[in-house]
Parts: sequence; structure tokens; C-alpha cells
Amino acid sequence: MVRAADIVAAMDIRRAGTVAELEAAEGLFDGPARAEWCERFLAAPGHLMLLAYVDGRPVGMVSGVEMTHPDKGTEMCLYELSVDEGHRRLGIGRALTLALAQEARTRGCYGMWVGVDTDNEAALATYASAGARDEGVFSMRGWPVTP
Repeated sequence: MVRAADIVAAMDIRRAGTVAELEAAEGLFDGPARAEWCERFLAAPGHLMLLAYVDGRPVGMVSGVEMTHPDKGTEMCLYELSVDEGHRRLGIGRALTLALAQEARTRGCYGMWVGVDTDNEAALATYASAGARDEGVFSMRGWPVTP
């Protein structure tokens, strides 16, 4: 039986820097990785993706986006977190969240936040285990801008 501690100890978390790395991790995304979107993501200042590897294979990812406002400074938004189904509940999501928080500290961000559905128990547990605090209920609104 494989122990979670052994998986996390053997895991390597690295910042994605090439389209090929993102395309190799597309099984962690909601859909296929498009080369032109990968290039744009990698070229955008303040965008980053950390990939967790086990045995040389990407098994988890977290993406973050720096957001700066004139009267607040810069904060990190945890945009998306995903762990391969066969590697869940082993601490990989927690490790990725903590790695992103460390990156935010290194970049001088004053905080980090994530929006999460209130019924997403797995995500809520992951973020709590990484030290996130509930800052209250908010409502999210969206605008479709594509034709």
C-alpha cells in the first residue's frame, strides 16, 4: 500500500515554463490545452502555474494570477487547483496550495485568496488544511463577452 507521506515526499513541484509542459498536463485541465492560449498564459506577467510531478508525470496543478490595485498593492488569486483522480487525498492539493502561497510571499504579495463553491467539500478541506480562513459569503456575477 502506498502511503500519502511517501507520495508527497517523492513529489516534485515545478513552475511550468513551456507550452509542452502545459500540454503534457492537459489531463488536469477542464479541456484541451491550446498552444496559443498556453503561450499567452506563459507570457503574461503575474501568471504562473505550478505542476506536481510523481514519477515524472504531472499529477496536480495550481494556477495563480497576481492582481495589483493602486490602493491595495498586489495579491495572489489562486485561480484553479486540480489533482489527478488517482492521486487525490494524498496531500498533493495542499502541497500545491502551500507552494503557491510561498510564491506569493516571495513576490511580495500582501495576501492570497480563492473563490470556491460552498458545496465543494474537497476544495474547502484542502484550503483549510493549507491554512485558509473563511472570510464570509460573497456572490459572484459574470458577463459573457464572446459573440
